Amino acid sequence: MNGQKCCTFVGTEEQAQKLKEVIEKHKNQKGALIPVLHEAQEIYGYLPLEVQKMISEGLNVPLTEIYGIVTFYTQFSLNPKGKYKISVCLGTACYVKGAGAIIDKIKEKIGIDVGECTEDGKFSLEATRCIGACGLAPVVTINDDVYGRLTVDDVEGILNKY
Repeated sequence: MNGQKCCTFVGTEEQAQKLKEVIEKHKNQKGALIPVLHEAQEIYGYLPLEVQKMISEGLNVPLTEIYGIVTFYTQFSLNPKGKYKISVCLGTACYVKGAGAIIDKIKEKIGIDVGECTEDGKFSLEATRCIGACGLAPVVTINDDVYGRLTVDDVEGILNKY
């Protein structure tokens, strides 16, 4: 996992029990895997290999099939997310207006790369494709907060709010 900054998987017994209930609820349904993966990600916040193995055993689905789905669909994550999820739009309009430099500044300031989570679990960083706010390019979102028409000089002040 290319130098992941965060975190060894630590699941609770409560989470494991919730996942068992989800698996049991869907066990004999056709097409159960995707809904189970969604609910598992809600329980754990992401889908580490340990969770995928529990789903594999519970639904009797090969782990390779589960891993293939988790890595194919962008709504699933193999990595934990921080309390503050930073997303930098790298769509064409944002990229042309300097999003590449903005993401580099964010990486420098919080000390992680795209797809990683800080050791304290505070921040995670994602690069996204167009979010449909081209008129505000370049755009960064932090959870539900949207920041537009940014420059590299804006990054530190925005991060300091969190």
